[in-house]
Amino acid sequence: MRSYPDCAKIPTVSTVPILESVLTCPACGRASAERMPTDACLFFWNCPACGARVKPKKGDCCVFCSYGSVPCPPVQAARGD
Repeated sequence: MRSYPDCAKIPTVSTVPILESVLTCPACGRASAERMPTDACLFFWNCPACGARVKPKKGDCCVFCSYGSVPCPPVQAARGD
């Protein structure tokens, strides 16, 4: 069997969640970078452009899972992202 001494230098996949997601308003289409909370789900979000009060789609836990570029930290952890 061949030995690879540099294997210890290969970076590992991080389990640190991504905490920023770009939310896209379903009413006006405006994209807005938002920081996700790590200790709670964000059920409502007010669009800064049109003022629409956005809530998650049926079956999603939060607005990031429905309208974000990155799902919320608990979903990331469950998926192994």
